Amino acid sequence: MSTPIILASTSQYRKQILAKLDLPFCCCDPRVDETHLVDESPAELVIRLAEAKAKAGALQYPQGLVIGSDQVAVIDGKIIGKPLDHETAVKQLTASSGKVITFYTGISLHNITSGHNDSLCETFKVHFRHLSPQQIEYYLSKEQPYYCAGSFKCEGLGIALFERLEGKDPNTLIGLPLITLTEMLARQGYDVLAQR
Repeated sequence: MSTPIILASTSQYRKQILAKLDLPFCCCDPRVDETHLVDESPAELVIRLAEAKAKAGALQYPQGLVIGSDQVAVIDGKIIGKPLDHETAVKQLTASSGKVITFYTGISLHNITSGHNDSLCETFKVHFRHLSPQQIEYYLSKEQPYYCAGSFKCEGLGIALFERLEGKDPNTLIGLPLITLTEMLARQGYDVLAQR
């Protein structure tokens, strides 16, 4: 019997990304405090939270490989998260206009049986177009990306906000780096291209 794969996330976006690998998985709510620690870098923050989510998810199952992930965006050296409301989303997109924004995505794979944890941070750069206030308002009215870090959905109309994307894996920008995850799973003896 194949090793159970568990996604420690309630994010519909991460579920959709993981489904691309066409492997059986289940999901759980890791319920982790996501408070940013003093003097913690973006990479340290997302790795810590990804590990915390994977380990919290592991407590809910007797065996399996648990995936934890977390993401923040950095504008002008400041960490931003999900806007949660329209006013904050306008501020985030206005601050992003004409700039390069770096997204930090932490991913962690926890083996429940062995206790082994494999974690790292993937970065992805987004080159924003110069956006007018009218364009920002129109975009937000269409997609309402209030629960997305950076205030956009790149898998939808949000792609029109950008001049260029720069990174190893476009899935990273949505919140789950599949290329890296595939490599992590392989190190645990789970080949996503093997027949199950």
